[in-house]
Amino acid sequence: MAIAWSQRYAARTRRIQSSVIRELLKFTTRPDVISFAGGLPAAELFPVQAFQRAASRVLQQSGPSALQYSITEGYLPLREWLCARYAQKGVSLSPDNILITTGSAQALYLCGKVFVNPGDAVLVESPTFLGALQAWNSFQARYLDVPIDDQGLQTAQVESALLGAPRFAYVLPTYQNPAGTTMPLARRQRLLEITARFQVPILEDDPYGELYYDQPPPPSLLSLDLQRLPHADIEQGSVIHTSTFSKILAPGLRLAWVIAPSEVIRHFVRAKQGIDLHTSSFVQQVVYEVIKDGFLREHLPRLRRAYRQRRDAMLAALTACMPPQVSWTQPQGGMFLWLRLPPTIDATDLLERAQQRNVAFVPGSAFYSRPTPEATHTLRLNFSNVDEAAIHTGIARLAEAINSYAPATLPA
Repeated sequence: MAIAWSQRYAARTRRIQSSVIRELLKFTTRPDVISFAGGLPAAELFPVQAFQRAASRVLQQSGPSALQYSITEGYLPLREWLCARYAQKGVSLSPDNILITTGSAQALYLCGKVFVNPGDAVLVESPTFLGALQAWNSFQARYLDVPIDDQGLQTAQVESALLGAPRFAYVLPTYQNPAGTTMPLARRQRLLEITARFQVPILEDDPYGELYYDQPPPPSLLSLDLQRLPHADIEQGSVIHTSTFSKILAPGLRLAWVIAPSEVIRHFVRAKQGIDLHTSSFVQQVVYEVIKDGFLREHLPRLRRAYRQRRDAMLAALTACMPPQVSWTQPQGGMFLWLRLPPTIDATDLLERAQQRNVAFVPGSAFYSRPTPEATHTLRLNFSNVDEAAIHTGIARLAEAINSYAPATLPA
């Protein structure tokens, strides 16, 4: 008799859904499709030759240790390099405040594993990063949603949400995913003041902070939090900060880090040991070999120039092609912008029309913890993974799909 597998799955699996973006990738792999769907860096800008040289040196100089088991906390020289880089931003750390993770997704998962009991609340932006919701759904979290506007999280609405006693507040203050918005300095300071009063920690997700195109962003929440503390002591801090090499080197590395008071890091370490023991020793050593002598000083400006041109191309194409009933954010950095459709157009229905024209995007509903009226008529566009000519063509196709609706659907 066959096993009735459906009766064996844990109850939590009912909340674990496949990523809309992963499903879209099946369509976007077709060569004739222009995809604004995935949050993909430009593959042609990956420093392949630098990694070839670094991998060879690591294998020649320390092959046995690079291929061996290692400590969970991460490769010490890499953590020391991160300490030095954050010191340049006024953040004083020790390696004990840093855990190397297998991508930022693992850092988010660890936060759920360590902090969230079934039914516990997490404060999130609305909309927010789909991957965070996926990570915490598996721990049966519930969400306290605070809306964003063109300047990010609406801090005026945070206090009422904190009355719901969230385990932490999750924010992407810099070039937010999905909307591309950035919280100004005053809002960042206000958020820290309110959460400190309620004794609620902040999880700051900062994968895009190095990808600024007009001017550097305001200081991170981590930095601002430490400025408020005696002796800038991170052990007394209230911000957990995560970032990644995925957007500034290559996502296939699956290499990121999380910064927190050492007590929190110790809990993350124990939780990580039950997941994968440690992040790839070889990858950590190769990345360190690539970056240790200042490689990013030349590489980051190259990325910024290329992505700035693509952002500008998308903004120009939207201005030229879109009907006046459509609006969008103006990202100062990162990889995304947020398109707002007339309330009479459903983004999921529009996706079907767009796919008929061989163009793809992610409907906004994927980024909300629960259905909302706004979610149905918003969408996310990625500009980093498509060249300028394809951006113009793809946006023209998307505008054609929008204009295919009856005039009554596009009220003046």
